[in-house]
Amino acid sequence: MKNNGKAKKICLAYSGGLDTTIIMPWLKENYDNPEIIAVCTNVGQQEDWDEVERRAYAGGASKYFLVDSRREFVEDYLFPMARAGAVYEGKYLLGTAIARPLQAGKQVEIALAEGCDALAHGCTGKGNDQVRFELSYKALAPHLKVIAPWRIWDINSREQAIAYAESRNLNLGGISRKNIYSRDWNIWHISHEGGLLENPWNAPEEDMYRLTKSPQNAPDKTEEITIEFEKGIPIGLNGQKMDALSLLEQLNQYGARNAIGRIDIVETRMVGMKSRGVYETPGGTLLYTALRDLEMFTINYDALNLKHRLTQYYSDLIYAGKWFTTARIGLEAYMESVTAYTTGSVRLALYKGTAAVIGRSSPYALYLEELASFGDTSYNQADAEGFINLYGLSTGVTAMVQKGLKDSSGQAVDMKNVAAGYHDK
Repeated sequence: MKNNGKAKKICLAYSGGLDTTIIMPWLKENYDNPEIIAVCTNVGQQEDWDEVERRAYAGGASKYFLVDSRREFVEDYLFPMARAGAVYEGKYLLGTAIARPLQAGKQVEIALAEGCDALAHGCTGKGNDQVRFELSYKALAPHLKVIAPWRIWDINSREQAIAYAESRNLNLGGISRKNIYSRDWNIWHISHEGGLLENPWNAPEEDMYRLTKSPQNAPDKTEEITIEFEKGIPIGLNGQKMDALSLLEQLNQYGARNAIGRIDIVETRMVGMKSRGVYETPGGTLLYTALRDLEMFTINYDALNLKHRLTQYYSDLIYAGKWFTTARIGLEAYMESVTAYTTGSVRLALYKGTAAVIGRSSPYALYLEELASFGDTSYNQADAEGFINLYGLSTGVTAMVQKGLKDSSGQAVDMKNVAAGYHDK
């Protein structure tokens, strides 16, 4: 390893998985036996928390903190992100990316309270998460040293990491050479990478999935749900008001049993390489489907067009770990403002992997049935002629000038007569 100096007290972002399990003894061996504070953030992943704590102390932690951030995660991160409509490269609902700023923030809080002089994480040098954690560190505690073992140790594969753990009799909690998928799990999604997925031609194995049923095993009957929103934020389900955490948990159940939320993508990592991932985001997929419909119902064209343009930038900021930045905070203010009237309900029909919008209502609907109806008499259809003449003026003039148009007698069109014709109308 490179000579990276010493650290007396290191705060480690601890998950209980393979990477962070082997990091603690490695830090002890290579940083002159420092004190290690392990911080685990509960963002909805299903874990045996007693076992995670036992493993942390067995690995060498002097203190272990479990921070239950599920409610904060949903209210302050997930639902604002859904309101913005953030999707990376058109498909990825940012389940891992959105959790990292929160996890890094909790780690920094404890590191400062415990008087640590360094922060450590288990992200690889090829991945996105190293960027997300460390940009959050820079925003919240730029004076603390950062230790990223995957960038400096001699271990260069998951197989070698497993061998390192076995040589030190560390409990891997079910991780083995046969169970080699790398997963990240929270209340929004679960991701699957590595193993057979590294060959992009290989189809995912059905037993790899953890949250959702396959379409073949989903119910043969359509299930309808109604999601209620206030100012772009979900507040109720099927006529019942709910707190944010309970609502998302219920949506996850609806989506999971109806095989909704699976995607298989090859995305562009921050470091430039392409990477294949399979994601399950059941409840989030339902929310996005409903919200996109409701905003079309309640936001005018110009505002919605601008929102869609800014949403792409917002998505890229989250993917890149730039949550604690002026740009993201400024964009959040716009998203809040533009959805001020995105209040109402959306009905979805769930069936074997699909979620179809079948109804919507809002007190602020910009759709007026009497105006849109073909039988409406308040709209003067003759007015459309003048609108089209003005709206198409540039198109018509361009065609006449560039194509040398001629009239029915074969004479060149006189541009003065064209201009006079528009003026007369």
